[in-house]
Amino acid sequence: MKPRERLQRALNHQEADRVPMDLGATRNSGITMPAYQRLVEYLGLELEAQPLGTTGNSRVLGVAAIDECVLARLGIDVRGVFLGPPDNWTDIELPDNAFQDQWGVVWKRPSTSLYFDPVMFPLAGEISFYDVMHYPWPDVANDAGYTRGLRERAVWLRENTDYGIVLHLQDICVHYSQWLRGYEDWYTDFHLNPKILSAIMDAVLERRMAVAEEAIAAVGDIVDVISCSDDVADQRGPMVSPEMYRKFIKPRHRCFFDMVHARSNAKVLFHTDGSLLKLLPDFVEIGIDFINPVQVSAAGMDDTAHLKREFGRDIGFWGAIDNVRVLPCGTPDDVRAEVLRRIRDLGPDGGYVLAAVHNIQPDVPPENIVAIFDTAQAQ
Repeated sequence: MKPRERLQRALNHQEADRVPMDLGATRNSGITMPAYQRLVEYLGLELEAQPLGTTGNSRVLGVAAIDECVLARLGIDVRGVFLGPPDNWTDIELPDNAFQDQWGVVWKRPSTSLYFDPVMFPLAGEISFYDVMHYPWPDVANDAGYTRGLRERAVWLRENTDYGIVLHLQDICVHYSQWLRGYEDWYTDFHLNPKILSAIMDAVLERRMAVAEEAIAAVGDIVDVISCSDDVADQRGPMVSPEMYRKFIKPRHRCFFDMVHARSNAKVLFHTDGSLLKLLPDFVEIGIDFINPVQVSAAGMDDTAHLKREFGRDIGFWGAIDNVRVLPCGTPDDVRAEVLRRIRDLGPDGGYVLAAVHNIQPDVPPENIVAIFDTAQAQ
């Protein structure tokens, strides 16, 4: 099968000649710069690693732009199209390897880390509803930077390749409400300041939807998948109670996904880490078609046969190759066994796209990366 046909069959819960594979079609299924450079050298290619983006979350995650020859060598079936940087904002560079983003959040990268951490939360502490309403929110309306060249890239992929296409959007309302408010205040607001929490999430959601609507208007008729994210779980389970998720977050997620489905026939891919067992029925209800990354190291998520049996008729799985234990610590044989297990558990009747659990980290040996995709191609 051609890659696009292979992906579309999986998206429609139909078996293909093999499971389709993703590396780098979203900012949550890529590879970090150090791991990518070692992979390129291992493959005997003369390529210099370049970052996927230099602003906002692309900069924070430290992921690489993957060259086409690497994707072709690994047999990757999907390609991503990404929002561009805004015209209305340039990150403010600060001392000590820090910067301020367009939301006012300050990020800093420790000298021993690949990643930037949020270190200044501009709406933290004792604030009023007035403070939220008069905050200098980002000006995203009619900012052509986000979609500049987006349709041209998608049209080129559709007309000149056989690959499936993913439009990768931003997060929805959870991440930036946390980074604006600060984690401690964000959690306590569910009980102590629900009006403030709701106002912040609504302000974030409004701006994310505005950008998403422009992007979908540009390429929603071309792409196969529309990807977005919002972490709502951790290693143990939902980060707030299911009741609080359903009261505060789920209605906003539903609003976003209803908009996506109303404007495009593409499938919705939702990235959220952690243990999702208690929330999967909610995800099905609000129109999520596939979940990523299927974090098998989180509580209750390693039994992928159970996930498929209980939820596989209603939702698809994108990821599931363990990036905590197997990829960094295992041998290529261990990786092959992991790939075969996840294909056996999640592949029957379609509904599975194989990828690593989140971005491939710097400690993953290149031979293990190659083993993922060579093993899956041979099935």
